Amino acid sequence: MIVVESKRKKPENILKQYPGAMLVDVTSKANDEMVKLSPFYPHGDIPVPFTEGMTASCVEAIWQGLKVFERCDVDTTLFANTSMRGLKRTVRRFGKPLGHRKGVHGTELLGYIEARKLIYVPAYRWMLEHKVQDIIERLRKVSQTQTIVLLDYNTNADVEDGSTPLSHASLVKAYIEEKE
Repeated sequence: MIVVESKRKKPENILKQYPGAMLVDVTSKANDEMVKLSPFYPHGDIPVPFTEGMTASCVEAIWQGLKVFERCDVDTTLFANTSMRGLKRTVRRFGKPLGHRKGVHGTELLGYIEARKLIYVPAYRWMLEHKVQDIIERLRKVSQTQTIVLLDYNTNADVEDGSTPLSHASLVKAYIEEKE
C-alpha cells in the first residue's frame, strides 16, 4: 500500500497511523536518493512539451519556464537551471499569471488545470519513465509487503482541483499503482 502524507506532519504521528511503514521523503529537501523524485531534481534532457528539440533540466523548470505573466513571457533560461533553486517565478515580481504557453513558441495560453494536464503531468510522467525507473521498481516491490508513506509538501491528488498545488507524490503513487 502507498499513501501520501504531508511532510509537515511529525513522523511519529504518521507512524501511529501507519505502524511499520516506510517513510519516503520525495521533496527537494530529501537527504537520500529519493530526492530524484522531486520535480526540482536536475536529471537533464527532459523534453519540453510542445517544443520540438528543446529539453530542460527538471520538471519544475518546464512548469515555471512556460508560465506567462502580465509583465513577462516564457523564460527558457530556467530550462538550464541545475541548482534546484531560483526556479519559482512570482506574482510579486512579474504580475498576474495569465497561463502557461503551449510550447515555447506556441501562441495558445493554457489555463491552470489544462496546463497541469498537458504540461506538468506529462513532463513528470516522462521523468518517472525515463530517469528514475530503478527507484520506482524498488518502491513498487516494497509496497507489495510494506506500507510506504510518500512525504510531500502538498497532498492534493486531484488534477482537477486548482485550489492547491498538485502533489507530485500522488503522481508517483498513481504511476506505481497503475503499473502493478
